[in-house]
Amino acid sequence: MANELTNSEKFTNRELSWLDFDDRILSEARDANIPLMERLKFLSITSSNLDEFFMVRVASLKDQVNAGYKGLDIAGLTAREQIEAILAYTHEFVERQYTTYNRSFLPLLKNNGLKIISYFEDLNEEQSEYVDKYFRSEVFPVLTPMAVDSSRPFPLIRNKYLNIGALLQDKQNKNNVDFATVQVPSGLPRVVTIPTDEDGCSTVILLEQIIEKNIHRLFSGYKVLCATPYRVMRNADLPFDEDEAADLLIEIEKQLKRRQWGEPIRLEVEAGIDKQLLKVLKRELPINEESIYRIHGPLDLTFLMKVYNLDGFDHLKDKPFTPQQPKYLVPDIDLFEQIREHDILLHHPYETFDPVVRFIRQASQDPNVLAIKQTLYRVSSHSPIIASLADAAENGKQVSVLVELKARFDEENNIVWARKLEEAGCHVIYGLVGLKTHSKITLVVRREEDGIRRYVHLGTGNYNDTTAKLYTDMGLLTCKRAYGEDATAVFNMLSGYSEPLGWNKLTLAPQWLRDKFLKLIERESMNAAKGRAARIIAKMNSLCDKEIIEALYDASQKGVQIDLIVRGICCLKAGIEGLSENITVRSIVGTFLEHSRIFYFENDGTPELFMGSADWMPRNLDKRVEILFPVEDPVLKADVIEILNIQLSDTKKARLMRPDGRYEKVDMRGKNPLGAQETFCLMAIKNAKK
Repeated sequence: MANELTNSEKFTNRELSWLDFDDRILSEARDANIPLMERLKFLSITSSNLDEFFMVRVASLKDQVNAGYKGLDIAGLTAREQIEAILAYTHEFVERQYTTYNRSFLPLLKNNGLKIISYFEDLNEEQSEYVDKYFRSEVFPVLTPMAVDSSRPFPLIRNKYLNIGALLQDKQNKNNVDFATVQVPSGLPRVVTIPTDEDGCSTVILLEQIIEKNIHRLFSGYKVLCATPYRVMRNADLPFDEDEAADLLIEIEKQLKRRQWGEPIRLEVEAGIDKQLLKVLKRELPINEESIYRIHGPLDLTFLMKVYNLDGFDHLKDKPFTPQQPKYLVPDIDLFEQIREHDILLHHPYETFDPVVRFIRQASQDPNVLAIKQTLYRVSSHSPIIASLADAAENGKQVSVLVELKARFDEENNIVWARKLEEAGCHVIYGLVGLKTHSKITLVVRREEDGIRRYVHLGTGNYNDTTAKLYTDMGLLTCKRAYGEDATAVFNMLSGYSEPLGWNKLTLAPQWLRDKFLKLIERESMNAAKGRAARIIAKMNSLCDKEIIEALYDASQKGVQIDLIVRGICCLKAGIEGLSENITVRSIVGTFLEHSRIFYFENDGTPELFMGSADWMPRNLDKRVEILFPVEDPVLKADVIEILNIQLSDTKKARLMRPDGRYEKVDMRGKNPLGAQETFCLMAIKNAKK
């Protein structure tokens, strides 16, 4: 039966699967059991997610259409068919976003003492005077109104920036109607607190409404016929030829400037926009009708994150969680000494990221440390790790850092850090031609009484102290010789052309990782076929690699029980008779972003456990430098297996995939309520008190 199924019956389209993930986030925003301000955050996240999706994924599909590419995706769809499906899905999705905002959030916020002005006409006299004064003193000096006529061409409208378009009638010549636009300044607060309403509610208004109310002041001599906010989304992929780039850093800097002016992909306008005004935007941008989104409310709901941060509403939020001291670390004892005694497992954000920061800082100051080598993909804007690496170089240590300049939307930040590190005397590598270096590894080389010892940190997430408080990730600190030798080989490969004859513990993409996973899956299939114990548990962000999926289907048909915990994209279909009836797929969407990658293989009763930086996606397996590492210490292995089992037992935040590809909440009948993330928080607190 499985062989008779078509691609569309066996696989889910990658883009539609991602949109389903954003829909799961939206369902959190609509969940009345979640504190109101936390729901606002989820709605804000759906908006920022959708922006990036259009700038990258939809843009890529449009490039394929423009290039005449006729290939089919994993589900058998052409690029044009995918775009049509995406536009149909997202128009309906945006409607539900704004239904949630207008019908749920606005009334609930007002009932809880916060009013968001929907229309500037709703202001009372005192508020209106305040807004006008605020405009004159704070906003007007910053604005640059731009008229369009025979002598002034249509301006370049920057990607993602909020603008207000207007039609102007010359008071002297009423037959003369011109278009004008003004960019809403990003340097000013978008959420502006104004005097309270008559009912005593704290009241805020959006910056674009303040400008719209006073836009006539920008065009003296003209009558403003209409004015409406609009926002354009552009192709933000960076097209550059690494082989032809003499200096990758300079080439990426040039391309970053072009990102603002890429091909228009999506236009957002307020519902009810004047037809003539919209006609001008459609012509000048230009953009097709199906890519225009008429919004019933304020454009760009990411402003809700600013609302979340307003003072006085903590009672509408979850109690903040403080990351705890790691279970296997003592704060005041030398870190290197503790790693020598035993491997250390880290589970963020339940356990603090501070030991990783401390690992680099201590190495930078330790006179016995000879060298530090590290890969950096995304780091925070005020990274203590960068500061420690710079200190290490200034202290005379050999510091080698691979800074991945091609980390999308972090290119500019990474360029700044790369230059800072170079100025401090670090040896900086700008990634590899044709590949992104996505692996998370640090090597510290230290001279000790018994000779040179290598300390290694391996992780599933970025060296980013900010996101480490928001993303769930795992890390391992070890000084075992086999890991140290492999870490040295990794950095020799990254900095030169040296390739080891073999590996002790680590497995790298793009050369070896795909084969490793396929062999591990095949082993489980063979064990099941022989009646031996066989099971696979795999946790990741995304699963869309066809070869891996087909191997999982084959394993399922041979009787392997496969439990997948996939946060986002999943092109595999679970529970289909004759194909995947032994496969379950669950997605957990909660307070923290599930980011760790963990892989368990039963191996006939002798389980093997791995963690790493790679998802089961073609880009991770074939186009990136990734690292998979085993967890071998029996105590640590038991801990990670417990983490997987708790996630498989989640009944609060987990959603299970149905055979038709849709997700639904776990059936609670006969089950105790259990939230994995809540459980991990409690476990971390309990362990820290021991």
